[in-house]
Amino acid sequence: MLSEKPWKLEAVLRLLLGVFICVFIGGLLAAWVDGFQRKSAMESIWPAIIMMLSVEGGVLVLARHLLREHQTRWKEAFGFTNNWKRALLLGVITAILFLPMGWALQIGSAKLMEQFNLQPTEQQAVQTLGAAESWLDHAVLAVFVIALAPAAEEILFRGILYPVVKQSGYPRLALWGVSIFFAAVHCNVATFVPLFALALLLTLLYEKTNNLLTTITAHALFNGLNLALYYFG
Repeated sequence: MLSEKPWKLEAVLRLLLGVFICVFIGGLLAAWVDGFQRKSAMESIWPAIIMMLSVEGGVLVLARHLLREHQTRWKEAFGFTNNWKRALLLGVITAILFLPMGWALQIGSAKLMEQFNLQPTEQQAVQTLGAAESWLDHAVLAVFVIALAPAAEEILFRGILYPVVKQSGYPRLALWGVSIFFAAVHCNVATFVPLFALALLLTLLYEKTNNLLTTITAHALFNGLNLALYYFG
């Protein structure tokens, strides 16, 4: 079972407000850079990079502030030292096993959308990969997709939101509601179902291991395998 976490509801609400502010500021900066590029007849991945850095980087900075407010450390708050070898192994196994299931769910979602005359669209991250040209662009995107995004998202959704909702007396809402929220923030209909399934699985893994390293590893490897399939598949 997931051990008791120290999060105070009011502190988490302040963190969420900070995240929304980061989204707003990142969106403004990305729009400004995109407008500058259009006027200069330039194309680059930097508007997307600015947005990701603002949001994911903001989550990590705000999480650090939350830890200091609660006088705790990363390894204590998220169980990073709890049987970490087993946690890493479970994360790797989970990503490998879920990958074909995730692809099947996405294909099924796309076909269902087509039945209702809806055109599936690629995720913003995939569109950004398509705009990358130089090796530096691809390297920067790989760092964000494989390292920064999984760490920030797992800390926010599984490490903070899930425990605070559960310990407020709503365990079912914590499992299902936070998982739906996770899938919804990616803003893509075709990937909603596979991301929702992934979120449920990662939450159950966190419950089982009490170590967020498991879910970060699974999430990072899942992203990495999808990135490899995009380039070499």
